[in-house]
Amino acid sequence: MKPPTKNTRLDRRGTDATPTADVRRVSGIILRIQSWFCRVTTNSLVSTHNLRHDEPVTPSSARLRAVRPTPARLDDVSKAIIDQLQQDGRRTYAAIGKAVGLSEAAVRQRVTRLVDSGVMQIVAVTDPLQVGFPRAAMIGVHVDGDVEVVADALETMPEVDYLVICAGGFDLMAEVVAEDDDHLLEIVNRKIRAVPGVRNTETFVYLKLRKQIYSWGTR
Repeated sequence: MKPPTKNTRLDRRGTDATPTADVRRVSGIILRIQSWFCRVTTNSLVSTHNLRHDEPVTPSSARLRAVRPTPARLDDVSKAIIDQLQQDGRRTYAAIGKAVGLSEAAVRQRVTRLVDSGVMQIVAVTDPLQVGFPRAAMIGVHVDGDVEVVADALETMPEVDYLVICAGGFDLMAEVVAEDDDHLLEIVNRKIRAVPGVRNTETFVYLKLRKQIYSWGTR
């Protein structure tokens, strides 16, 4: 927070350096690649492994979206399906169907609708330490002017895996992963601070990850 971690190597531009790798570097406002668990989450990242009865399935619409401002209306069955997948992102449709009282086909349809509506997403979550990114940090950003304009610019940076607009001491909080200290300096100094509207930044380097979960359930 240990299913098998993808042995994918990404270069400093965020490009997958392993042609046959499954995991692709993606940036966005809700991106996190810092967990070595593959889980299903609501408005987070989830596993793509073996959702079908006997073979891996990735819904064609499984893609990253921004967090929706209006909560979706979910019935008890959809919440139960999400709960099942949060417990185990590789749980099969057949097993989920037995737990929630639906057929395998019905569960598959429900999962597809949940993904299409942006309620949950299906991707592989990797441990950055295992794929060539031993340095991670949270960067607080003070902005002059329109915060969302600056957020749009930071969102495009492949090294930024988590980005939020926030209240408090900073206007933005951006989590980044880097290959080493030189790479981190390059990200902060030549990329983030170079964005028009960024007044100043403060970098909080991670020393040790103690807890990270995605299984907060539904309400």
